[in-house]
Amino acid sequence: MRIVVADDSVLLREGLVRLLAEDGHQVVAAVGDGPALIEAVLAHRPDISIVDVRMPPTFTDEGLRAAITARSQLPGSPMLVLSQYVEAAYAADLLADGSGAVGYLLKNRVARVEEFLDALDRVAQGATVLDPQVVAQLLAGQRRDNAIGTLTARERELLALMAEGHSNTAIAQQLVVSASTVEKHIGNVFTKLGLPPDDAQHRRVLAVLAYLRA
Repeated sequence: MRIVVADDSVLLREGLVRLLAEDGHQVVAAVGDGPALIEAVLAHRPDISIVDVRMPPTFTDEGLRAAITARSQLPGSPMLVLSQYVEAAYAADLLADGSGAVGYLLKNRVARVEEFLDALDRVAQGATVLDPQVVAQLLAGQRRDNAIGTLTARERELLALMAEGHSNTAIAQQLVVSASTVEKHIGNVFTKLGLPPDDAQHRRVLAVLAYLRA
């Protein structure tokens, strides 16, 4: 894949460039701030961009805002965002356009090379991938006074796996149930969340977004 890397840390940025090259990918640009990310995405139209949430000058959410701006100018451009901490609001902001092809991982996930590269591939192919720690925090803090609260324990478990970007087949294997059972549960989730029949991938993104906002 052709990839843009955006991180203000030279050490992490160069480490990512080397890791990606060793896996057979081409890093078409490696930048250290938000404006440079937007410029690189528009110039190179990469298969995916890897973006640090916090970059200069304020080290708050420049990377995230740059990623959102780039996607507004190049709709659907895949973005894999890295963060040092669990910041659920950032994940929700990135998912807000409902088009998928986004990921939110904690930086320590990069050290688990196979998991990181797998997430990279899935996001590039249009999936939504959230770090399991993000999902766990959301699940622990979810409110009971909304549609998410109407889901059964199994449906919430399934939605958490959807948020991590797993396919129906992978979910079935993990829960040790049939593919048809997974499809039935997903249909129930869509119904309870008030998501009408639509493109399946689009509804999955909306379901995950509802989960994030719970």
